[in-house]
Amino acid sequence: MHDDHDATFVSELTAHQLPILLYVRSLLPGDPSARDVAQQTNAKIWEKRSEFELGTNFRAWAFSIARFEVLNYRKQQARDAKLYFSDDLQEVIATEMADTHDDIQERHEALKRCLGKLRSRDRELLLHRYASTERLADYASMIGRSVGGLKVTLHRLRSALLECMERQLHAGETAR
Repeated sequence: MHDDHDATFVSELTAHQLPILLYVRSLLPGDPSARDVAQQTNAKIWEKRSEFELGTNFRAWAFSIARFEVLNYRKQQARDAKLYFSDDLQEVIATEMADTHDDIQERHEALKRCLGKLRSRDRELLLHRYASTERLADYASMIGRSVGGLKVTLHRLRSALLECMERQLHAGETAR
């Protein structure tokens, strides 16, 4: 009886080789290890063959094992995923980060200079809009202006600040 079970099992497993491979590939699209995971799935299916009940859905049973094998593979990949950079690449990254930091500092200084050129009520509006939790409508009623008018003013101020900063930064580049 045990031999009949194994013979039927081998027949089912053989008949489902392509569906198992395709299923694993669908769970690992583009991964070159999909075939290896399918082979590992076959080994696990063979190991668990005594748990399969003849007459039940072999495909569903095999696919559930395949799904767990894919999950195990992904967990292993995540554990093994260590990104190593060459010394040259690390140097490039460090240089770029330093340049980015310098650029941010320059932009921050330009923004401070440009904000200093604004009228105090315009600076106050910008401060309220970007540093306060109060709604713009509440601020508008407090100073006696419409929300629409404040939005137009904010748009104009942002444009003026951007132009001022670009001039400041361009002047800094030509001075170098």
